[in-house]
Amino acid sequence: METPQPPEPIAGARLLFSLDPAVSHLNHGSFGAVPINAQRLQQRLRDEAEANPLRFFTGGLVDRISHTRRHLATFLGADPEGAALVDSATVGAAIVLQSIGLRPGDEILLTDHGYGSVALAVERECARTGATVRSLRLPLEAGDEEIVQIVREGLRPGRTALLVVDQVTSPTARLLPAAALVALAHEHGVAVLVDAAHAPGMLSTPVSHLGADFWVGNLHKWAYAPRATALLAVAPQWRDRLQPLAVSWEQASGFPRRIEWQATRDYTPWLAAPAGTYTLRSLGPERVRRHNAALAAYGQRVVADALGVPPAQLPSPGGPEVAMRIVPLPPGIATTRADATELRTMISDRLATEVAVNAWGGQGWLRLSAQVYNTAEEYERFALRLSPLLARLRRR
Repeated sequence: METPQPPEPIAGARLLFSLDPAVSHLNHGSFGAVPINAQRLQQRLRDEAEANPLRFFTGGLVDRISHTRRHLATFLGADPEGAALVDSATVGAAIVLQSIGLRPGDEILLTDHGYGSVALAVERECARTGATVRSLRLPLEAGDEEIVQIVREGLRPGRTALLVVDQVTSPTARLLPAAALVALAHEHGVAVLVDAAHAPGMLSTPVSHLGADFWVGNLHKWAYAPRATALLAVAPQWRDRLQPLAVSWEQASGFPRRIEWQATRDYTPWLAAPAGTYTLRSLGPERVRRHNAALAAYGQRVVADALGVPPAQLPSPGGPEVAMRIVPLPPGIATTRADATELRTMISDRLATEVAVNAWGGQGWLRLSAQVYNTAEEYERFALRLSPLLARLRRR
């Protein structure tokens, strides 16, 4: 298998961010990184709020939020009037789960590639309503057709009320065939929630072609928005049924305002989010996607070579735009969530490198992200230093 080549750096991209230069930031996928221009706009908005709080909250803020939502929804290919700003994909999922009217005997179907906190929210809602939850195992090496077939066999028409599927998975960095899964579920009368936490900015217009009942994606990861900014897109037949987690003064306004308005929450991340998408547009979205995906592939191969992992054992991302890759860790390393957290902290402290470490499928996995501020040398340096660290752990 041919060794991936690193892409040409995007000149000046690192200067757009305020990241600590003494640290290699190879984990953009967890919390993102906010460009300096978006940081400064958010601070100006905070200053505006503190200069006259009453005017800020009562002088047209609802309309400013609506204007921002329209901008971000258009950027993602979503219906601006059929979407609502929320804090995160996890919050959006919670809103959906508590609004769809689960009953005893209903079932929510997950996959084992899903995000942990969403699974916890599903379990809590099922316990509250008497519904049940079931998870399907998708083999890491499964292709799109096999994944669709597994889900087809797992659906229980008349009982499965909701299928929850990730667009780009968090623990396994895999692009799933979300559009095919939505179509399949709808053939059997099953609603679909697409957890698209990593899609905005990484994928081009990730909403428009899916037709999902619910889609929720974070803009504070790959779309450079301040934390916490996410968009929840909802199919027309569900909009009147969606309820906020807490009732506030815009309740009578209906969707989406009753979802967005949460009294004195901090709205400045949302209002500053268009500065992040402006940065992405200035760099060239397709150029950024090509750069990030190519660099992630290079980083995966460099680290895998250092750990002695054959190329054939490296999982495929499932699509050309995915800017994260995973590498299996040696047997016995980071096989539990606690051990994965400990290793991630050790890598941060000893190697001055930020990465994601996950325990999935009984094995430890290193997840590498790539962003315009990263360089090939960072992955090469990390690969050289990681192998001795893991060797010492195995001797303990």
